[in-house]
Amino acid sequence: MTLTRARPILLLSFGHACVDVYQGTVAALVPYFVAERAYGYAAASGVVLAASLLSSLVQPLFGALTDRWALPWLLPLSTLTAGAGVALGGLAGSYALTLAAVAVGGVGVAAYHPEAARAARVAARGSHTAMGWFSLGGNVGFALAPPLVWAVVGSGGLGASGLLALPAVAGAVLGGAAVRSAGAVRAAGGPASPPRGRDDWASFLRLTGAVVCRSVVFVGLSTFVSLYVRERVGGGSATGTVALFVLYLGGAVGTVAGGRLADRHGRLRVVRVSYVLTVLAVAGVVLVPGPAVYLCVALTSAGLYVPFSLHITLGQDYLPRRTGTASGVTLGLAVSVGGLAAPVLGALADATSLRTALLPLVALPAVGRLLLCGLREPATAAVPPPAAPRAAREADVR
Repeated sequence: MTLTRARPILLLSFGHACVDVYQGTVAALVPYFVAERAYGYAAASGVVLAASLLSSLVQPLFGALTDRWALPWLLPLSTLTAGAGVALGGLAGSYALTLAAVAVGGVGVAAYHPEAARAARVAARGSHTAMGWFSLGGNVGFALAPPLVWAVVGSGGLGASGLLALPAVAGAVLGGAAVRSAGAVRAAGGPASPPRGRDDWASFLRLTGAVVCRSVVFVGLSTFVSLYVRERVGGGSATGTVALFVLYLGGAVGTVAGGRLADRHGRLRVVRVSYVLTVLAVAGVVLVPGPAVYLCVALTSAGLYVPFSLHITLGQDYLPRRTGTASGVTLGLAVSVGGLAAPVLGALADATSLRTALLPLVALPAVGRLLLCGLREPATAAVPPPAAPRAAREADVR
């Protein structure tokens, strides 16, 4: 892929990082809410729920809108909304205002993903590896959230949270540049491929169920792994920040690896193996003592993120006539709904212990793997635009 053709994917990937830093930031703020505002586990996880709940509800609506109209202006606007919401959440004086602010930030995240995923699928021209690079941007954003929060809030307290809005400004500029680039303009002008074939709702719903299982594990660990590792290995806030950083950074590596593995071995095979790996890795996080927990966190991250971009393209191919809706669900709703489980885990942790609360997360990837049994590669796969080079068409066929 030449630099000219790669430019839209690169811009969208960097912009994706600037948006998803705010999904990671909410979880990274939890230890500071506990320390400065004396929130219990349930109250702190309620903040994560607030960021996820409204986002979960509205994301499919944005997906349906992008199926009908091109909405490229959503990219910069939604990025600014996400950043403003999270920054104000750290500054808000009351619990209710904190919940409201992070909920607005969640709407910004929800508005971004369906349009960005649709544009990225066209710019990728059928390449799973290229879609992996787009997804990588979001994972890098997640990975940067803990050190960003540690640098800003760890030194200046929650009163310095206004500085957390700076990545949103950069993301808005990148989003505008992506819209202006030649590839992104073509992507914004229509669906990723001409609608053809039938929507396979049965397969799509089973895939969505598996993604929900993955989401609950990821959100549960994102919310509590920092506090849990601090309990297990001792040390100050830095030990927990490192664990959360490993969880997110391993995802960045896993996403790129997932795209390359899928190009070689097929999407569903890679996804199924990843879910099995996740069962073993999460068990290690909960049960393995001492510093070895960091290795288990890294393996968990790989298992959770190798199938991440593959979920998106599988969903789009199961619903070829509703790619925006599919993106809104697999990239948004099914992922965000994991936040609904966070208060349940928090309440269980308050009543028992963090270790007991995390134990149910071991079983969920196994449930997801069972849902994937019997699924087949979609009969309809997105095809690149007519102007795509022969190599891109051959990659799509593979």
